[in-house]
Amino acid sequence: MKVSVVILNWNGCDMLRTFLPSVIQYSEGKEVEICVADNGSTDDSVTMIQQEFPSVRMILLEQNHGFADGYNLALRQVDAEYVVLLNSDVEVTEHWLKPMIAYLDKHPEVAACQPKIRSQRQKEFFEYAGAAGGFIDKYGYPFCRGRIMGAVEKDEGQYDTVIPVFWATGAALFIRRMDYLDVGGLDGRFFAHMEEIDLCWRLRSRGRGIVCIPQSVVYHVGGATLKKENPRKTFLNFRNNLVMLYKNLPQEELNKVMRIRTCLDYVAALTFFLKGDWDNARAVIRARDEYKRICPSFSSLREENLRKKTLNLIPEQIKSSILWQFYARGCKRFSQLSDLKE
Repeated sequence: MKVSVVILNWNGCDMLRTFLPSVIQYSEGKEVEICVADNGSTDDSVTMIQQEFPSVRMILLEQNHGFADGYNLALRQVDAEYVVLLNSDVEVTEHWLKPMIAYLDKHPEVAACQPKIRSQRQKEFFEYAGAAGGFIDKYGYPFCRGRIMGAVEKDEGQYDTVIPVFWATGAALFIRRMDYLDVGGLDGRFFAHMEEIDLCWRLRSRGRGIVCIPQSVVYHVGGATLKKENPRKTFLNFRNNLVMLYKNLPQEELNKVMRIRTCLDYVAALTFFLKGDWDNARAVIRARDEYKRICPSFSSLREENLRKKTLNLIPEQIKSSILWQFYARGCKRFSQLSDLKE
């Protein structure tokens, strides 16, 4: 099998009924299979797929293992050269797989890639979580080519070149299965959020490439249009981001970065508090407390990552603060950043 498109599902019957038809229609090829890995759903997802989409292969997991371990378990049951981790709320377009297959076939040094991701709700704009490829700053804040902080750009073809990126979004992650397995897959203890950035950091630090291929286009519903952050999501984002930094930062940077992050995190909590959003303020504080509690359990993974790294400097990690660039310098577009240019 050349490609397995694996959609992880948990109680997403309506999403699958809406978006699975585009995946089936446009994922052409005898060597392409479409799988739905069900994370212990309690709705009618499994029955619906079996009845309405009999060509789709089902992988049944007994409970909700979260995004990370759900995919780890599912990918043990596929045997393809390339796998695509695809969210259930993604609408794909004609020939979406071909540019990514062709690129990875010609570039063995590249481990993973992503398509250009537009918003399914506003199709002329990039999608918040992925856009045209992901980057991070020196303090671990992620941003995208096409989205910095909350400023999402309209896609006018300005980012249609194939470029190396720091991370590829987990909403549509095209990756060599052996590379995925070689670096240990997604970290299951993250449960959800930041796990694909952590995976890509391990790949990049070991010299493997990650690119965005804008000639492939998909549309993602995502959750960035919600007016209010979910405290659970806030907790996971802050906690997992701190764990990711601890696991991957070089020793000479770790203490300084973590001291500054402590200040920035408390500023974030204070900002939530001043807005009257006490639940999210508490979520930030709980995330920091949880990080302190579980940090020692990641020490062996940190040692492994530092031992296996071959790149001391990852070009796609900017050496300044994206917060400074955005709020102080007024950089609202990727093309305005002084650290990174097309």
